[in-house]
Amino acid sequence: MKKSDFDFELPPELIAQAPLPERSASRMLRLDAANGTREDRQFRELPELLRAGDLLVFNDTRVLPARLYGRKESGGAVEILIERVTGAHEATVQLGVSKKPKAGGRIELADGSHAVVLGRDEGFFRLHFEAPEPLEKLLLKLGEMPLPPYITRHADASDMERYQTVFAREPGAVAAPTAGLHFDEVMLATLRQRGVEFGYITLHVGAGTFQPVRTDELKDHRMHREWLNVGAHLIGQIRHTRAVGGRVIAVGTTVVRALESASNNGELHPFAGETQIFIFPGYRFSSIDGLLTNFHLPQSTLLMLVSALAGREFVLDAYRHAVEQRYRFFSYGDAMLILPPAGWVSEGRQRGRWMAGVDRARLA
Repeated sequence: MKKSDFDFELPPELIAQAPLPERSASRMLRLDAANGTREDRQFRELPELLRAGDLLVFNDTRVLPARLYGRKESGGAVEILIERVTGAHEATVQLGVSKKPKAGGRIELADGSHAVVLGRDEGFFRLHFEAPEPLEKLLLKLGEMPLPPYITRHADASDMERYQTVFAREPGAVAAPTAGLHFDEVMLATLRQRGVEFGYITLHVGAGTFQPVRTDELKDHRMHREWLNVGAHLIGQIRHTRAVGGRVIAVGTTVVRALESASNNGELHPFAGETQIFIFPGYRFSSIDGLLTNFHLPQSTLLMLVSALAGREFVLDAYRHAVEQRYRFFSYGDAMLILPPAGWVSEGRQRGRWMAGVDRARLA
């Protein structure tokens, strides 16, 4: 398959530039992959579509204020976007600068401390921060929330709360798991009252999530690395959910990538480490029974993952409908809910397969 197979026309004005006043006030497009139908709903109606015994799996990563500003020794302005924190004083970063610095170059930060360029790594720079406090504390002091590149305004104080899920607890991400942004405490309480269970993985979303697919053939694309943790407690929850006939619903593509990375021959096992899993049509899912997600960029790996689950043509037709109906796109946008066909069982449940338009995936 080619990346051009996942293109669609998106009017720029549909790219949400700010969150709605209330988290749960977004719209939600519900897809039924069994009969190829869709339904315009409100996110607040989610409890009506779930049932007691279902398990929602969230990503509890916490976004760091990962954008910094500084100056080179020559005086040139530098924008630093943390990709991954790799140590107490080191990180892999993207640099916005007119002329790329060489190893040994120094960048002065707003508090007078310095970051030293250690070298390059797969298109990113490696920096050592010469500061008395650990890097995470330095970011809390100097950093700005790293809004995605398609949000054209600067981050403000409200983004410190709204570009963060209400259940975020494990710091390390530089981009939000955006499907989780729709949930507020009232919604969570309503779901609990309905008997819906909650589980958590941690996947620290990196800035590489916004990198475009640079190869035309999908089989030639290499994914960026991200760190994740799928714990034994969640594995137990998933097994119990399936034993009682409940469904495992991933809240966001990061949850899908984490669970599928922890799957081996259809069986989930505790796993902590890095993943480069690339899911696109042809992939056989073994860990989930449904997905809540946002609307993703044209030709993006996230759109490819959703297409692997529900079928490329069906998903792209749903996207065209969303454009016509003026849904809000991307991080601060609206939601899409994909639930399984009636009577379907996942490979992880009974080795059945939900394969609508499906080819392969790569896990490095």
